[in-house]
Amino acid sequence: MQRVLSVSLSHAIRGVALVLLPFAFIALVAWATAGSATGTTTDPIRGASWIWLGAHHIPFSLALPPTGQAGFFSFLPWGAIALPFFAIRSTFNRALDRLQGDFHDINGVRTIYSLFYTIVVTLIAFVSASPTVTPKWYLAPIFAFLISLIATLTCGDKLALAQPVLVASRIIAVILGTGLIIVGVLTFTQFSVIKNLTVTLQPGIFGGVLLLLLNILYLPNAAVALVSYLAGSGFAIGSGTLISPMWYHSDQIPVFPLFGILPTSRHPLFVVASLFFVAIGILLAYWTLQSGVQLLLQSSIFLVVMLLLIAYLSSGSLMTDEMGAVGVSIWKFGFTAVLEIAIGALATTMIASRTRS
Repeated sequence: MQRVLSVSLSHAIRGVALVLLPFAFIALVAWATAGSATGTTTDPIRGASWIWLGAHHIPFSLALPPTGQAGFFSFLPWGAIALPFFAIRSTFNRALDRLQGDFHDINGVRTIYSLFYTIVVTLIAFVSASPTVTPKWYLAPIFAFLISLIATLTCGDKLALAQPVLVASRIIAVILGTGLIIVGVLTFTQFSVIKNLTVTLQPGIFGGVLLLLLNILYLPNAAVALVSYLAGSGFAIGSGTLISPMWYHSDQIPVFPLFGILPTSRHPLFVVASLFFVAIGILLAYWTLQSGVQLLLQSSIFLVVMLLLIAYLSSGSLMTDEMGAVGVSIWKFGFTAVLEIAIGALATTMIASRTRS
């Protein structure tokens, strides 16, 4: 047991360092080229910690000088979760290799590793706070433990997913995959607009690389916003705004290259795109009805939870009151998507029952 504890702790720290150290290098380069307000080396160290915590989807409270304007930064790129996910997966696999024959229950090792990783993340979130930027450290145990546990479940003797979870996961993959494909097409068709927005920012060579990486990490957020647009519930780019097929209320949009694919007006005819989620409901019923209505109901419950989760990850605030609502509305997207999926699934179920009778 002592060896399991020591190996799990050392590799949990390696999992942290595997992502944190590259972020520290980036922060040091940025600090060396752009400088800082105080000129102390604690600035890039804290900056690297904040970037790393943001990759775990941990939000921040901000009070920016010299105005002291307070805000909340929670609209984070959930594509960045892949960075700690693969780091955890790599180091946990190495831990299992070192512990060959020293444990009888791999689930116990998973739990111990995840707990150690969570403790390290929480400590860094707590000690990295400054008068201007404060990570919400009390959320760190939730996000860190979930990311670590899910990543370790893909290692070693993998757990067989229950069929309802498997079906719901496949449906989510279809939804997100469709959104990413359409975002990719829009990126190519609106490339000139995106280029103009990038030139306006004048990021430079080093900043351009970081800006490109940031846009890539925000692609899952964009995919969820797009499928919410398909559902008809739309999304927001600031408080009091709404971009959907039937309504278009938007003031000033931040200069960010990925925003170049946004529609510039309402498109009422595009409301027929809601049939996409009706088709998702038909697909859900097709995959489950052969095994009974119970599987359909169970899969639907997991699907609703996953839809609400990705809606939560794809929404948030960008520092100011004017940008207090960015991304999809959790309840609007959840209600609209679930209703349309239910229509497709219910229609398929009724047709199938009549066919059998």
